[in-house]
Amino acid sequence: MPVPQTKPVVSFDNTAIAFAAKSSAELRRMYALFAAMNNKTLVSFGGGMMKRALGWGIPGAKTAVKYTIFQQFCGGETIDECKPVIAELGRYHIGTILDYSVEGEGSEQSFDATRDELLRTIDLAAGNPHIPFSVFKVTGVADSALLEKVQAGKPLSAAEQTRYDRGLERVDAICRRAFEKKVRVFVDAEESWFQTTIDDLARDMMRRYNRERAIVWNTYQLYRHDRLDGLKADYELGVAEGYYVGAKLVRGAYMEKEARTASQRGYQNPINPTKAATDQLYNEALRFSVAHLDRLAICAGTHNEDSSRLLTELMAEHELAPNDERIWFAQLYGMSDNLSYNLAHAGYNTAKYVPYGPVEAVMPYLLRRADENTAIAGQSSREFLLIKREIERRKA
Repeated sequence: MPVPQTKPVVSFDNTAIAFAAKSSAELRRMYALFAAMNNKTLVSFGGGMMKRALGWGIPGAKTAVKYTIFQQFCGGETIDECKPVIAELGRYHIGTILDYSVEGEGSEQSFDATRDELLRTIDLAAGNPHIPFSVFKVTGVADSALLEKVQAGKPLSAAEQTRYDRGLERVDAICRRAFEKKVRVFVDAEESWFQTTIDDLARDMMRRYNRERAIVWNTYQLYRHDRLDGLKADYELGVAEGYYVGAKLVRGAYMEKEARTASQRGYQNPINPTKAATDQLYNEALRFSVAHLDRLAICAGTHNEDSSRLLTELMAEHELAPNDERIWFAQLYGMSDNLSYNLAHAGYNTAKYVPYGPVEAVMPYLLRRADENTAIAGQSSREFLLIKREIERRKA
């Protein structure tokens, strides 16, 4: 274990480190892609065209998508296709979080298939130092309508109860395998109208499997004004009941959808009124977490440079080594390499979310995520400028 540092030594402006893994040809391809992403009209029109082209099976459409936007943001169509990406990131001390991004069809058969795929990601992660986490969405293995009904306090029919119980069994099977294999697993956050049900499930899994260390990690979307209070309550419960709390801290991914649904259903929008309020709440969550690592382990899932820098400063203030196992940083594959590579180079625990799955199935997920998450959409300008700077540096 290295001696804890006295002050942060990481810079997010070092493009030589950020793009060390990229050839000049790859940088030029990225430059063209992010230049296109800066055009909102093109993104909106092009995204719709890509979805239609893939849906219609137009010849060459899949190839065009796979070797442009899919290649930039996804690891491959299968676990095996992701292995070179896992190895390449590992060369730079960056972990991979395999994110099976195929959304279920809502049938029991599709839920079982997703569970089995998730179990395979856990098995691959077991004993592999380059895969520090697995991840899953509860709605990939359980019916969101039933999760919503449970949260609303509505009784389930006998048939619905049977289906709901099967969903719970799938969640437990994933967390149990993670526990047996000693693999940490994230439970992703979803929409607020059934997130409380997911929180309750994650808490039950923590009680069951986090007695010795944080195996199951819940996700807290800090663009919701109540999530810091939720994190604090979960910490207190963990202390009282004797289990560890794993917390992935994100800003959030459903902003427009949350506002629209709140308006349609006539309840208060759970999202903070301003981005500044979200930033403040996120940073408060970081401060709280670093001060309560006796029962907490955290992953800062963020593309925000200020929050990432703050976490390195907090670690220094608390005399924590950069590679303290209770603290991780994570970004999406294909984005914010200036954060990921510079953090990893400075010795911090860093990982990339690497989505994978068939092109036709993953593209709707990626396009919707870009539409809904304004923070990620706005990041394209920053990516574009950093890539441009590195290209110019190499020419000098």
